[in-house]
Amino acid sequence: MRCASVRLRSGLPFILALLSLRAQDRFAAIPQRMQAFVDQGEIAGAVTLVATKDRILHLAAVGQSNLVTHRAQRTDDLFWIASMTKPMTAAAVAMLVDDGKLSFGDPVEKYLPEFHDLWVLDGQTPERRTLVRPSRPISLHDLLTHTSGLGEYVAYGPHWTLAEMIKGLTREPLKFQPGTRWAYSTAGIDTLGRIVEVASGMPFADFIQQRLLDPLGMQDTSFWVASDKKDRLAVSYGRNAQTGHLEEATIYYMYGGAVTDRERPPLGGAGFFSTAADVAKFYQMLLNGGEANGRRVLKPETVAELTRPQTDGLKAGFLPGSAWGLGFCLVTEPQGATAALSAGTFGHGGAYGTQSWADPKRGVIFVMMIQRAGLPNSDGSDMRRVFQETAVAALAP
Repeated sequence: MRCASVRLRSGLPFILALLSLRAQDRFAAIPQRMQAFVDQGEIAGAVTLVATKDRILHLAAVGQSNLVTHRAQRTDDLFWIASMTKPMTAAAVAMLVDDGKLSFGDPVEKYLPEFHDLWVLDGQTPERRTLVRPSRPISLHDLLTHTSGLGEYVAYGPHWTLAEMIKGLTREPLKFQPGTRWAYSTAGIDTLGRIVEVASGMPFADFIQQRLLDPLGMQDTSFWVASDKKDRLAVSYGRNAQTGHLEEATIYYMYGGAVTDRERPPLGGAGFFSTAADVAKFYQMLLNGGEANGRRVLKPETVAELTRPQTDGLKAGFLPGSAWGLGFCLVTEPQGATAALSAGTFGHGGAYGTQSWADPKRGVIFVMMIQRAGLPNSDGSDMRRVFQETAVAALAP
């Protein structure tokens, strides 16, 4: 009995390792298919992740993070996740709703008086513009759903405060009456960051660090790349139209500043750098009804409100079969790049091709990290479609 017992204990790690290997084999086609995009010169490298609400099922890297130094892509590399920041900013707003300090229906001017005296563009010719007053004030709901009428601002340098940037935004008229159309506005989500500052009495970066990033253990997510992590940052590349080769691309949202420059403002519309594993932690919290690491981050009903369709009757999103929640894009009719996902899937993409989606029906999270500038539609890329299709096929019984 003693010998048998020893053999059983010594064999257990082998059995667990074998089961883990078998599970990894299910997803072996994902890196193979992503490598094909690297070989074609479409991307320099990629990190892919598939997870449930409590564990990572697949995490792999292919290609290179830097084509000059030939540094291999690693699973813990940092990426500019661009607009994948927006749902996290929405979560920060939602926390203050749970705290009773904000309401989604509140007018923006309640917190930012400069929004009180807005105009709406009612017509334009080369000689003149016709302006009218808004039919109602812009609300937080409008900002979260991209139905405010706000456009984008032009920043002439990296060193503005959130307050200065938002005041500059109000100098231009709205593009349409609030709530009547859908038009994507990163500046509108940046505005929410400023509202968080006013309502909480804290700098936006401090609030989101203390209330979201720290509780979730998102240690690699920040508006600024720490100097000791800069070597882990994947370089952004775009394709040269003449040669067809990948060339380094700048991150335009830095407005000329360095990624390490902490004097840049914390922009909630597209400012975060992060890793695949950190992004997965955010979506795991949402699939767990707002809980993470034994701590309540958001109320379950607030998570449900964030991720339900909020743009009924309006054409919203960059792909057919989409709607918008509060800070989240929603898949309502899967097709094309979203064909492998279930209706009700929520998430967001980023300008340079990054993707993060949670499929509540399957209980699965899909994260793809690439840095590819100049895609015709980053949400509709072949890389996204192939990754999701391959991952879902691997999940099949």
